[in-house]
Amino acid sequence: MQAITAPDRDAGADGLILTDRPYPHAAENDVVVRVHAAGFTRGELAWPGTWTDRTGRDRAPSVPGHEVSGVVAELGYGTTGLTVGQRVFGLTDWARDGSLAEYVAVEARNLAPLPADVDHAEAAALPISGLTAWQGLFDHARIVTGQTVLIHGAAGAVGSLAVQLAREAGTRVIGTGRSADRDIVLALGAHTFLDLDAGRLADAGEVDVVFDVIGGDVLDRSAALVRAGGTLVSIAQPPTVRPEDGRALFFVVEPDRTRLTDLVQRLRDGRLKVRVGAVRPLTEAVAAFAPEPCVPGRTIIRIAED
Repeated sequence: MQAITAPDRDAGADGLILTDRPYPHAAENDVVVRVHAAGFTRGELAWPGTWTDRTGRDRAPSVPGHEVSGVVAELGYGTTGLTVGQRVFGLTDWARDGSLAEYVAVEARNLAPLPADVDHAEAAALPISGLTAWQGLFDHARIVTGQTVLIHGAAGAVGSLAVQLAREAGTRVIGTGRSADRDIVLALGAHTFLDLDAGRLADAGEVDVVFDVIGGDVLDRSAALVRAGGTLVSIAQPPTVRPEDGRALFFVVEPDRTRLTDLVQRLRDGRLKVRVGAVRPLTEAVAAFAPEPCVPGRTIIRIAED
């Protein structure tokens, strides 16, 4: 099969190549998915799991990409709940070969059924961003109706979904970003937009929750905005400045089949929209790792057609 391969951790994105790889083995409770569309994160070449397995042993060369949408091609021993030929989507393991390939082996529990009326490209853009937004808002920050939630990077992959979910939950949503993001963020449902380029973060006033995807100075300055009993949650880095009388935490997204099923139903109902920008073939996946500033939304790799 063909796959994008990262042979050398020091070469970064410049070292990615399209090459032939062995067909994956379906271990116990695995499925092999014929990949129709795959999502990736440009920073994942720096993640430890890209280069080592769960025991810490080197596993280069590796295949990047951790979001997948496709069709079950094979069941591993003991696998239940899914069938050959079924449409599925979800997360691949952080420490195994990923989804930028024609086939990928995935733990069955990390996948959810994909309805026939949802396009594979949209489905591939949903797992990491959707689960991260949900877990940050509801599992970690525990938002409730009537609160004020500040979401940094509100036009981005995670932020745009967080804005929609927080608005639906009945919170007052403040979205931040660059000046060019204003119309996008307000159209997603944010009540207020703050331009980070203008440096007026304090204009947000006191908030119950800050959901950060940026880190650095923005994260540090956000701690002062959290009112007593509130929460500062980040996916960029562990907070080093804590709210005076509140919680501060960092988390990494976890697979959740039940929540994926809920998120894709929201997508079908029109209650949730994913921002898919460019859809490129596997032959252009290496080039896709370079930033595309003129393309709004996620870049998704289309590998096979229905």
